Amino acid sequence: MELLDNPVRRYAWGSRTVIADLLGREVPSPHPEAELWLGAHPGDPSHLVGADGQRRSLFEEISRDPAGRLGEDGARRWQGRLPFLLKVLAAEEPLSLQAHPTEADAAAGYAREDAEGVPVDHSRRSYKDPNHKPELTCALTEFHALTGFREPATTVELLRELDVPELSGHVELLAGQPDQHGLRALFSTWITLPQGVLDQLVPAVQEGCVGLLRRASSGESPTAARFIAEARTVLELSELYPGDAGVLAALLLNRVTLAPGEALFQDAGVLHAYLSGACIELMANSDNVLRGGLTPKHVDVPELLRVLDFSAGPAPHVVGVTDGPITRYDTKVEEFRLWRLDWADGNEGDVVALPEAGPRIALCTAGSVKVSAGSGRSINLRRGDSVWLDAKDVEVKAASADGPAQLFLATDGLYRPAPSPERST
Repeated sequence: MELLDNPVRRYAWGSRTVIADLLGREVPSPHPEAELWLGAHPGDPSHLVGADGQRRSLFEEISRDPAGRLGEDGARRWQGRLPFLLKVLAAEEPLSLQAHPTEADAAAGYAREDAEGVPVDHSRRSYKDPNHKPELTCALTEFHALTGFREPATTVELLRELDVPELSGHVELLAGQPDQHGLRALFSTWITLPQGVLDQLVPAVQEGCVGLLRRASSGESPTAARFIAEARTVLELSELYPGDAGVLAALLLNRVTLAPGEALFQDAGVLHAYLSGACIELMANSDNVLRGGLTPKHVDVPELLRVLDFSAGPAPHVVGVTDGPITRYDTKVEEFRLWRLDWADGNEGDVVALPEAGPRIALCTAGSVKVSAGSGRSINLRRGDSVWLDAKDVEVKAASADGPAQLFLATDGLYRPAPSPERST
């Protein structure tokens, strides 16, 4: 059981307040801070901090002793790698429109770009590693996102309500085939439009959104009132990315607002864009992103179209399973599972036994939490502090150190008995 020192990733869409405040640093930060990485990704690993203050790369420590750090079963199952990456994501502006590949697509794409001699760190490289990247997003603040294709019939209603003559042929394309094949045809058309056409079509859609909001405000159209959030989102995106095909694509996706504690699961092939807010993000240990717009970075349209899942339906919410102070977020993947522990008025005395075996990372996001191991060692985590737990760290328990507190725990997704709270005496 060792404290972690974690890298901060600085991207233009990041916040100057969220991560700095979490870590107890000066607010605002000098530069936007987008992501706090907790894990052993080779591109930017966390460091273990010893009692003497010495820092050691978690990636290198796991590479030297995978069985000791991950457990013998975990070392075999995960081929000597930590299977998950935990992040705090803080978005002041929208992230790119993107999707992630399947495991097979990632392995094939990585091998193909290696054979072509494209350096891993090249800006036009699509596959940074041979791994898939399903991810779970759990809101820390109100969190806004676009995710997954909306039911086509509802999208047709939205497009018709915009009343944009330049869209009429596109609307009828989807209305005539309101299924995943129609969505593929329409999205493929929009994402490959010449820039000159986009420079005319996107402003026309902007005007359509303004008209929709006016009709909604006046009560003239009940249908318009249903799409206020969608219209406002398109206007915001078009101001940031004028003439971008991703603005049109936003019209096809579910528009979601998460309250703190609510979660989404982004499986392979799900088109999404995070718009604003702060969240905990837990994913397979990968950095593979296939972008489709809303970014100055490389957009690989053919590869994106190849991996996208055009199935339509509601946003992929994950409902946490709560037992006392513990909420568990289950997904279908084996690489990760997220747990949230909350101590509030009335349950500050609850002591929670954490899952046994396997690698674990815990992050305190509110108050302070005491983490104790069967070895007799204990660590007090203040807000923003995190701790690494080896597979050999057993009988680990957590409890509020002083009043209300919150702790997020990342484990792999293999089955283990659920932790259970017990009252201290």
